[in-house]
Amino acid sequence: MTAQSATVPGLLDGPPRVITVGAGLLDEALREQAVATVPVAWRPPLPGTEQALARVLADPRRQEANAVAVGRLTAARPHLVGVRRASEILEPGVFLHAGPPITWERASGPMRGALIGAMLLESLAADEEDAADRLAAGAVELRPCHEHGAVGPMAGVVSPSMWLFEVHDAEHGGTAYCSLNEGLGKVLRYGAYGPEVLDRLRWMDQVLGPALAGALERTGPIDLRALIAQALQMGDELHNRNRAATSLLLRELAPAIVEAAPGDAAQVLRFINGNDHFFLNAGMAAAKVSTDAARDVPGSSVVVAMARNGTDFGVQVSGLGGRWFTGPAGVPHGLYLGAYGPDDANPDIGDSTITETSGLGGFAMAAAPAIVRFVGGEVADAVKATRSMYEITLAEHPAYQIPGLGFRGTPVGIDVALVARTGLLPVVNTGIAGRVAGTGQVGAGLVEPPVEAFTSALQALSVLGK
Repeated sequence: MTAQSATVPGLLDGPPRVITVGAGLLDEALREQAVATVPVAWRPPLPGTEQALARVLADPRRQEANAVAVGRLTAARPHLVGVRRASEILEPGVFLHAGPPITWERASGPMRGALIGAMLLESLAADEEDAADRLAAGAVELRPCHEHGAVGPMAGVVSPSMWLFEVHDAEHGGTAYCSLNEGLGKVLRYGAYGPEVLDRLRWMDQVLGPALAGALERTGPIDLRALIAQALQMGDELHNRNRAATSLLLRELAPAIVEAAPGDAAQVLRFINGNDHFFLNAGMAAAKVSTDAARDVPGSSVVVAMARNGTDFGVQVSGLGGRWFTGPAGVPHGLYLGAYGPDDANPDIGDSTITETSGLGGFAMAAAPAIVRFVGGEVADAVKATRSMYEITLAEHPAYQIPGLGFRGTPVGIDVALVARTGLLPVVNTGIAGRVAGTGQVGAGLVEPPVEAFTSALQALSVLGK
């Protein structure tokens, strides 16, 4: 008997062990008969992607290109270096907005509300109706934040008198910007534009912005990578929970704010202290400058941007330049404020998914068990969400670690090929804007991106790889 054939009887000496793949019903039926099973979590590729997926996976550039892209992303060292007026980076007659390109005609309620509010803030219209008419007539040019080195939460509208966080990548030299955070509820980024919204924005223009600018001149650059890493270990996930990060940033800035703006310091510190989301915008700029470092690597299938404008959800991929690949934005599922419900919700909106793109937010929910009280679900759901994202990412972030997973790095480097191969879509947690212009925030929850944004990007990669 040969050595090979001698092993065959051994397979039959003990009780059978069955590897089960696919439907759970088979595994369950065998276990009910006391048969030991080894379940394998396998899914077929997304329908219609088989040929494109095969070409992308066979591209000889892909493995090295993705290693370069993810290496750049995880090596980025974002530092908060200043706060400056948007007029310094905006061309005259231009407003920025969140997500892929959008026109006034296709804009959702919260996007229209934020644009109307910006027109009133800049004294470019006499009232709401006049602002809407001027916007419809093209009085200002609308451009995506992402295409100007910036990101904006929710509607993401940036107009000249607003102040922006300026974040510099000390490793690769890039720079990114994001507006200052107004707080929650009736705020411009959620499409509200009432008198209280405009009064707050004017105060931010006249008091908050100058105070922060003066403070950062005194502190020098603040290491956001280190701050984010610490906040993750204190229970934040850096998208919808920023309580620890805001506290850490305030601790860095408080003495300098007192020195830079002694007459306004109490008001400024009270505003930041009362806004647990204040750090979000600085964190978004940090995520933007990190993912931008991974751009333009030929052959790479790494996602470098995910963004929504309230109508479309779009992605950009490292090896595909600045092209947007889009699908319809979905309506989040979650918890609603007061009497609001799903019928009041607008489809998903905002550039804040840059946090997920950089390995934070929904990808780091296992670090923030308390997030479920804001977006819904159970703690086990948050842990499961993070674990599932390791299946569609190429690396674990060396600095951003999750204590509850044994200090495992957060999943980072979304690969459109892995999305198609597994059928898993990125987990995104988000605020929910009211669909009617002027409403503001109505809740928070989870949203599933449209699959076609990823499959169309995969198809484009497959054509380039021929």
